[in-house]
Amino acid sequence: MQLNDPITVLNGIGEKTAALYHKLNIYTIHDLITHYPRDYEEWRDIVNIGELKANQVHAIRAMVISAPQTIHIRKNMSVTTVRVKDNSGACDITYFNMPYIKNSLQPGKQCIFRGRVVLKNNRMTMDQPKIVSPHEFAQNVHRLAPVYPATKGLTIAAITKAMHAAINNLSFDEDYIPESMRKAYGLTDFKSAMMGIHFPENRDAMIASRKRLVFEEFLFFIVSVLILKDMTAQEINDAPMMRIDACADFIKRLPYELTGAQKKVWAEIEHDMCSTHLMNRLVQGDVGSGKTIVAVLAIFMCIMNHHQAAFMAPTEVLAKQHYDSVAELAQQYGLPFKPVLLTGSLTAREKRRTKESIALGTCNVIIGTQALIQDDVDFYDLRLVITDEQHRFGVKQREALAQKGIQPHILVMSATPIPRTLALILYGDLDISVMDELPANRLPIKNCVVNTDYRKKAYEFIANEVAKGRQAYVICPMVEPNDEMMGDQPVLENVIEYTEKLKKALPDTVRIEFLHGQMNPKAKNYIMEEYAAHHIDVLVSTTVIEVGINVPNATVMLVENAERFGLAQLHQLRGRVGRGKEQSYCIFITTSSQNDTMERLQVLNKSNDGFFISSEDMRLRGPGDLFGIRQSGQFQFQLGDIYQDAGILQEAQKCALELYSSYIRNGKNPAAEHLSFWRHYEENISSGVDFINI
Repeated sequence: MQLNDPITVLNGIGEKTAALYHKLNIYTIHDLITHYPRDYEEWRDIVNIGELKANQVHAIRAMVISAPQTIHIRKNMSVTTVRVKDNSGACDITYFNMPYIKNSLQPGKQCIFRGRVVLKNNRMTMDQPKIVSPHEFAQNVHRLAPVYPATKGLTIAAITKAMHAAINNLSFDEDYIPESMRKAYGLTDFKSAMMGIHFPENRDAMIASRKRLVFEEFLFFIVSVLILKDMTAQEINDAPMMRIDACADFIKRLPYELTGAQKKVWAEIEHDMCSTHLMNRLVQGDVGSGKTIVAVLAIFMCIMNHHQAAFMAPTEVLAKQHYDSVAELAQQYGLPFKPVLLTGSLTAREKRRTKESIALGTCNVIIGTQALIQDDVDFYDLRLVITDEQHRFGVKQREALAQKGIQPHILVMSATPIPRTLALILYGDLDISVMDELPANRLPIKNCVVNTDYRKKAYEFIANEVAKGRQAYVICPMVEPNDEMMGDQPVLENVIEYTEKLKKALPDTVRIEFLHGQMNPKAKNYIMEEYAAHHIDVLVSTTVIEVGINVPNATVMLVENAERFGLAQLHQLRGRVGRGKEQSYCIFITTSSQNDTMERLQVLNKSNDGFFISSEDMRLRGPGDLFGIRQSGQFQFQLGDIYQDAGILQEAQKCALELYSSYIRNGKNPAAEHLSFWRHYEENISSGVDFINI
């Protein structure tokens, strides 16, 4: 079996089942084995009924003491209840839509039940437990069982079975990382890593496997950055731009004074564009720090020097918002901009006309999504390339846009503050400018960290804000419910069910919709546009809204299961509000009462400074958080998290520098000496991060 084989080569996966895997972006065997667990479920020893704790998964050995009773609540919904006991007490067992279970639960029968315990009417109840044989329990106790991201119709058990088959039938004849490198950095081999991440013997085996795979993700990314750095460092600017007095005049005409940080960054950009070396600069600043006006100044300078500028955004909604903003400024201040918008949703006729105007030079500011890097898009004289939210684009995509021009200046922007030590690694090919100052008139967001008891008051608060004409976001960590257990972690809120719950809790006049990453692009854009147009009052979403939507009218952000996210990502989510003139609020609801969790979340309660928060995120995260916190969402690694894995990132950088220096700069052929490593690198099957080819 080969990595590039379709998943249908596995027994039991036909076209119908494959379609369910496709919803999870799993098409090949490689996609499957890199569909890593999001958590692990640890089977613990059997406990007495008297020791049961609510909201935890337990196993009990108990005797059925009452005949099962089935009640039909409504169409397609039945509840079967039975009472069981042991020497320490009794509890109820409840099954939903399983009336046939009564055949297995006759009075006097003793069983091992394993399931989540809840408190209902002051009585301990085990919901939907699995009936486990003594042999099965003995096989699984104290082992870590993988909990995979799943989808409706495709259970975790089915994914686990397919994973076993794939790993057992794959050939692991070669390793992507040479043995000498593995020994130097304490890494396990690829086969052991795959077995250990999916089916670990214990926690130590899982941690060792994860380290290897995270190291690999970081290593390939950093090598690609080093290659890009070498490609750009020697580029001479044959036609430096001229400083334009009109830029200074435009700044004076603005209804506000630029902050000190904005002035400093603009001076750096202006110097770059007028120098004999091409600009390759990152502008890193918090939401609301004023990056857009600096980008407009760079565009203005480029246009006044009679060139074209391109601005690429990660989503159609964000691209459209940038287009509207640039067009409005041009009209308001009489700027010589001729902007066009190029996105995938344009009609074929609109695309053709737009591409013609780009090629003929009748437009000079081209704003769009990745549609800008399609093969049939030709620029007349592209000399400035701007990419927004850089971590949403791979190195390869940024390079593809740069190749559309003749020695263009590169300006990348990110509203994702990260510690400088990490930024220097991840943005190694770029000069870094930091905007660490917010405009004086910006109202700071008011924050609170609360438990689930506060939820009713939070709903009332949202209803009051909507009544004032405002809008709100609600963030859930999951798309839809999973039918299977999630270990000892609290039940996670999901977008689908939460939307229905919210519709019942809020007045009928409140317009509520949901959004998540598994929706097709057209549907996602429609929902975001409807929300931006205030045709939706409350948007229930996953972190897909972290980047790409600007709604100044939104004043409330409520995050459920806040303990499941990193601080930096929570700060990014919070950045969706506080964009208008009205006071904004962020409510973090947590199901955890642990001291370390509350310490982390209180950082958000105390500060709105993204750079401070990102540093605290790195300080407070550790190996114990491997799967307890959702990935940061930055730099789309499948396993790696730049905060939690900062130490591995630094090791990977050291390794990448050694490798690159030894083979590339000495003129050696890496493919000849470490064939498998570089084949893996070139085929881009490491982590889903885009790489440039060597």
